[in-house]
Amino acid sequence: MRRGVVCLLALLGLSDAAWAASRPEVVIDPGGVPPAALASINSAVEAITRLAEDQDGGEVDRLRRRAHDATVSALETQGYFSPVVTLEVGEDYAGETWDIIIEPGPRTEVRNVDLAFSGQITRPEFEGRVRQAREAWPLEPGEVFINSEWSRAKTALLDEINTRDFYFARITHSQATVEAEAARADLAVEIDSGPRVRLGPLKVLGLRRVPASLIERYVRYGQGEPYDQERLDEWQQALQSTRFFRGAFVTLDSAGSDRRELPDGEVELPVRVQVSEAPARRFTASLGVDSDHGVGAEALFRQNIVAGLPVAVETGVGLNRHRQRAFFDVYLPPTRSGYQDSVGVLFDHSDIEGVDNRRYGIGWKRRQERKAAGDSRVEFETQWALMAAHDRTRIDGAEDFEVPTLVGTWQWLRRDVDSKYDPREGNLIDVGLGAGVTLDKGEPFYRASLRGQQWFTIGARDVLTVRGQVGKVWAQTDRLPQDFGYRIGGARSVRGYKYDSIGIRRGDATYGAPAMAVASVEYIHYFTEQLGISAFIDVGDAAASFRDFSPHLGYGVGGAFVTPAGPFFIDLAWGQKDRRLRLHFSLGIAF
Repeated sequence: MRRGVVCLLALLGLSDAAWAASRPEVVIDPGGVPPAALASINSAVEAITRLAEDQDGGEVDRLRRRAHDATVSALETQGYFSPVVTLEVGEDYAGETWDIIIEPGPRTEVRNVDLAFSGQITRPEFEGRVRQAREAWPLEPGEVFINSEWSRAKTALLDEINTRDFYFARITHSQATVEAEAARADLAVEIDSGPRVRLGPLKVLGLRRVPASLIERYVRYGQGEPYDQERLDEWQQALQSTRFFRGAFVTLDSAGSDRRELPDGEVELPVRVQVSEAPARRFTASLGVDSDHGVGAEALFRQNIVAGLPVAVETGVGLNRHRQRAFFDVYLPPTRSGYQDSVGVLFDHSDIEGVDNRRYGIGWKRRQERKAAGDSRVEFETQWALMAAHDRTRIDGAEDFEVPTLVGTWQWLRRDVDSKYDPREGNLIDVGLGAGVTLDKGEPFYRASLRGQQWFTIGARDVLTVRGQVGKVWAQTDRLPQDFGYRIGGARSVRGYKYDSIGIRRGDATYGAPAMAVASVEYIHYFTEQLGISAFIDVGDAAASFRDFSPHLGYGVGGAFVTPAGPFFIDLAWGQKDRRLRLHFSLGIAF
């Protein structure tokens, strides 16, 4: 038996050796080149060594020359134009070896830069634009000359000119003259701005049901104003943010017959708005099950354009064992600043941990979503709301009450993550404020909350998540709306405890508490991009005050499954106080 194992290992070893023999082992002596240059060389040589498998001797000899030439080319892209590259062929127990020895020589630097401009940008009124373009040029004398930086510099220079006033601007000449022995490069770029372009009449294509007044709500300008690409981008983004279009494109129509030559040599081009309308009506439904609420179902109907007006209506119902709700909302078109206003009515019934609440409400909401400047991935969401409601609350073992209220809330969220639906790196901050008054007795109440979460990528596939939340209520009444107090427990707060089972006791029920704090640490290891396993610790409490806290600890393990709709987690958690093992999960299907 032992002899058979030895023979098998020998065969495996021979198989590995035979495979390795057909692919040379490469050792590179970089000679002091920086990491970026070395990475470029490694990439180029690796692509060639893969081709060496299963080639005959003549072909392998050609590949050696290609590896040498690829190394030289990679060095040139990083500013080394006079390198000495030696490729020595050897052999070891596994097969052929290539030793690539690099003497990079001096790195080429920029000596002279000649930026020339022609066209109407040479008018005296644009002298500041030309000066600004020259000052913004990044490859100044003394800078290292790298091909990729040279390309980016030319693109940035052209963008500086053709994104405002000069739509037809183009590079008519560009040249980099490199003296390899002197390690110097002379750069020359010429840009022809062409004529100055002004905005002409508005042309709208693609409208069927949406009134043209909606386009004119966002695309506002006076005919003859100078072209500015930033304004066109803002108009396009504003149109795309509405519910009425699946797509919107705002450009200048340079190929149409409506182009007009102006007496001073300038050009007027129509503003072309091409839209694709969203479906007039849409019905969606979903069915799901989770450990907090059991089986649940939701249905939503949406209609765009009502009675020829640019408004949208949404109505829907949702129900599970803890909550049933129905609503009807009317959405106004977003403002030019991106504010989305809506008004609606609501019925909401919940029965959780001995508190049965029925609410009838009417309210207004304003929401804004925006991205940070530039290429930043940071997103901001701000929401204001005002609701007048009537709540009827029944509490097991305590006195029932009814209360009419007027409540205003403000919420601000900052999100900086690599993926909105499956974040693995980044952070989130959420701040909420609320103030209300009972309409029958004039009793005020207030609330403030702060939530934060941080995702850390560890290694190739591991993620560490830290989250925390704290909230406080101040009130001169004990007749609070049920969504104003704090109850915690369940899959999204402290695992190992029943949903909303942690709060203050009123009669035989768990009631919303004035003070709340939750913290959690979770480590996830992904075996693949879709499948992972986690370990976590949650702790928190909701009590009459922070001094009365008696923390509830929950910890356990879970599984993570990444789906197109986002990650699905199933967790098995031990509640330290309840001394109970609970399973937390959620699963939903939309159709």
